Amino acid sequence: QVKLVESGGGSVQSGGSLRLSCRISGFTDTTYSMGWFRQPPGKEREGVAAIDHEGTTSYADSVKGRFTISQDNANQALYLQMNSLQPEDTAMYYCAADRSPWGATWFLTYRQRLADYWGHGTQVTVSS
Repeated sequence: QVKLVESGGGSVQSGGSLRLSCRISGFTDTTYSMGWFRQPPGKEREGVAAIDHEGTTSYADSVKGRFTISQDNANQALYLQMNSLQPEDTAMYYCAADRSPWGATWFLTYRQRLADYWGHGTQVTVSS
């Protein structure tokens, strides 16, 4: 059984940083994409950052240069380092994993609601 558990959310002031973690268990596919999506209050879920089995990364334009996605294959963990946080980054952040072979950009663009596996989310709140 695949399980994804996020942690690391919280409340910070504008300009602050947070590091989200996602512990992944039971996922053994060698062709995959994984990433982070977020859903701001009253808005649709959107892609934030993704990484695929080749290590290729993809980012939403709104977070480029501020967020960094990384993975630790040995420990089956996914991370999102978020710097220079702004109030518009306030959202519930979800970790997701997918067995698709089409890469990080495709995953981020088309799998906002269709990824194979999801965590329950962790809340990030940024105050001005």
